Amino acid sequence: MHKAGFVNIVGNPNVGKSTLMNLFVGERISIATFKAQTTRHRIMGILNTDDMQIVFSDTPGVLKPNYKLQESMLNFSESALVDADILLYVTDAIEKADKHADFMEKVRNLKVPVLLLINKIDLTNQENLVKLVEEWHDMLPSAEIIPVSAKAKFNIDVVMKRIRELLPDSPPYFGKDQWTDKPARFFVTEIIREKILLYYDKEIPYSVEVVVERFKEEAKSIHINAVIYVERESQKGIIIGHQGKALKKVATEARKTLEHFFQKSIYLETFVKVDKDWRSSDKELKNFGYQLD
Repeated sequence: MHKAGFVNIVGNPNVGKSTLMNLFVGERISIATFKAQTTRHRIMGILNTDDMQIVFSDTPGVLKPNYKLQESMLNFSESALVDADILLYVTDAIEKADKHADFMEKVRNLKVPVLLLINKIDLTNQENLVKLVEEWHDMLPSAEIIPVSAKAKFNIDVVMKRIRELLPDSPPYFGKDQWTDKPARFFVTEIIREKILLYYDKEIPYSVEVVVERFKEEAKSIHINAVIYVERESQKGIIIGHQGKALKKVATEARKTLEHFFQKSIYLETFVKVDKDWRSSDKELKNFGYQLD
């Protein structure tokens, strides 16, 4: 009998959801940086074996929206509660168990198995961990609680074993050679955005969107033109930097990662344009592929 199902990963920002997703799937699918609000879309990573297909979904961190982009991000997170066969609710050893009561109530009412993963246990001691487990047990009584460390890869095998046991009998949902639902262009935008998250401070990374205008793949190389959109002229100057040095650094680092990702030579050209207040524009958000009510 073949098993298949959707294992959806939800939780607050910066608790390690994307890092865990990459460990489960064995591919570097989701951006994983030290900054919160890194993931903006719902990203699927598909793990295939002869008798099983696990469709993992990484989602944006749950937050109280301050502008339309964050409303879209919350929509992606809430959609993951609707079609899950198994829900992985990720928290960590630092955050408290009482955030986002509305979202938590929806998790509490789910009829599917919930595995509550307490990540980053390397940052606490046994006494505090026991208290945290008790708090989360009170919050989500039906959840199965598993302490993990994505950094140390601790208990990742235990989580995978439980997922295999809980997965329903089903034919595969995707082709067995498919490892994500996203096109190649999507990963180009994510990798460029990752470099911007790493190399710029404050509001700049969160005001940026990346669009691939040209993606021409040949046998041994890919030619890419990418546009980095910002909200204001002052941000454009910061992205480009003095004599273009900042943008050159981003492009160089992105090219290296893209070559590793695609296993081909990459020719990358980047441009910066202003799209005023795009994060609050329904029209622009739809153009950029975000899900709106």
